[in-house]
This record gives sequence, C-alpha cells and structure tokens, in this order.
Amino acid sequence: MADLSEFRSEWVTPLATTYRGWTVYEIPPQGQGIAALMMLNLMETFPLPEWGRDDARTWHVMIEAKKLAYADLLRYVADPRFARVPVTGLLDKAYARERAGWIDPERARTHTPPGEPPGAGADTTYLCTVDTEGNLVSFIQSNYHGFGSGLVAEGTGFGLQNRGGLFTLDPAHPNALAPRKRPLHTIIPAFMERGAVRIAFGIMGGWNQAQAHAQFVANVADFGLNLQAALEAPRFTKLTFDGADVEIEARVPEAIRAALAARGHAVKTLSAWADAVGGGQAVMRDFARGINYGASDPRKDGAAVPEPIQ
Repeated sequence: MADLSEFRSEWVTPLATTYRGWTVYEIPPQGQGIAALMMLNLMETFPLPEWGRDDARTWHVMIEAKKLAYADLLRYVADPRFARVPVTGLLDKAYARERAGWIDPERARTHTPPGEPPGAGADTTYLCTVDTEGNLVSFIQSNYHGFGSGLVAEGTGFGLQNRGGLFTLDPAHPNALAPRKRPLHTIIPAFMERGAVRIAFGIMGGWNQAQAHAQFVANVADFGLNLQAALEAPRFTKLTFDGADVEIEARVPEAIRAALAARGHAVKTLSAWADAVGGGQAVMRDFARGINYGASDPRKDGAAVPEPIQ
C-alpha cells in the first residue's frame, strides 16, 4: 500500500535517434522503446531504400536487427532508479555498426546473445491527436494481461494493472523484483520528425511494439509510404527472444517468405491482416502547409477522425 500511495507521475525526457534524416523519439527505460531505436540504428547500416520492401534481404535484416535489439533490451533495461541502464551506449551508432556485424546476410541466427555497449559493463489502448496549432499527443495505456490484477481499489472505479508480472525473480538481474521499483515495460508511445513534418504514432501488441515501430519508421523513411499505407503494410513479428522463428503476414510475397526460409528462418505465415503483428494509429502535422493527417490500422478497431471545421 505504501508503494502505491507514495507514487507520483513524472515528466521524462524522450530518447531519440536519427534515421535517414528523421529524428525518432521513444519513451525512455524502463520502457521497451529503446529497442525500436536500436533496431533502427542497426537497419540504417544496410541499404534498405535501395533494396526496397519487396526484397528478402530487407526482411531478413529487419528480423535479425530485432533479435539483436531485443537481446540487449532483455539484458540491460530496468527501472533506471534502481539499475544503471547504459542508454548512451545502447544508442551509440558505432555500437550499432559493431552489432550489425552479427547479421549474416545468408543465414538466420538461432541464438543471439546480448552485446556489451559502451558504458555497460493484449489489452492495450493507444491514441494520438493533433490540434489546429500543430500540438501532438502520443498516448498509450494498458492493464497488461486480461483485466490486469483483477482488483479495483475501493472508491476508484478502475482496475489496477498487473505489470509487475514483467519483473524477473533473478536477484542478480537489473530488472529483479523489488519494492518501489517499476518493471521493464512494453507500452511505448512515439514521435518522429523531419524538417517541418512531425508524426505521433504507436502500435500495440506487447513485445511486438518496438519491432513494429521500427518497421513503421522504415515504411515512411525508407520506402516513402504515406501514413495510412505505412500502417497497412504487411509486417513480421517475433515474440520470442531466441531461436529462428518468425511470424509474417500472408500479404508478404511467397517468394520473400521462401527466400527467408532458405536463409534459415522458421517462417510461420499468418493471416493477411493478423492481430499478432499489432495495430496502430498515427497523426501527422505538416507545418509548411498547415495540414493535419490521420491514419488508423485496419487490424484494430480504431478510426482516424478529423476535427470538424468551425
């Protein structure tokens, strides 16, 4: 009870990395947003725009980048008030280039250990909005599994979450269970900007989120898709932290899936519009033109709703 009564929300400074001229922002640890930024740093070392979306090399690199980023996520990310998270090292471009060397262009890795960065030693709701002045909000919340803890504090009317399930009971791990400590978190709202264009976006789905964020950014920055097309484009997901398994939507051409299998990926083909790859929302402000845009992922029950003209 003391843990809950003493807690206060806090303002935090987002983490950021650059990607193909865009600046991409994510919530800092103890969230998993840093994994999306690490994925992008890895992906940037390969010529994805030259290869294009319909090339097995592009998909292979993104899947392998996910494995590397998530290995570091699981090893290093915890509540920064209790553990020293090597954020600067994890986002270092030189470290990304070093880690990218682990990506074999012809074979999928079945085991991906964490690196040593410099200084190291389901039921989610996402919304975003932009007003007439161009102020953007990127917001996400989740009770975690099912209805969360199943407990409603007297007089409140809302259920308490059960995110403590993401702690580890290994006392030597930085994310070990402890009083007044927050667990590694999966829910992550995001922003990205380039010049006069700013985007607020998020994609739900547990451990799917960071890898889906990186794919969305690539769709915009590498492949020139508009907001709606970037959300609708087929995605992969890998919800495990080891092995060569990967799930890919059926809209990815069969030739690409076959080429990935030939590289050693254990490909599972999902439905054309699969819940497993998450669902997202996005808004964009073009300050040069004074125009707002909205997009909603058809995999979810959201909608893009324009503000009525007064």
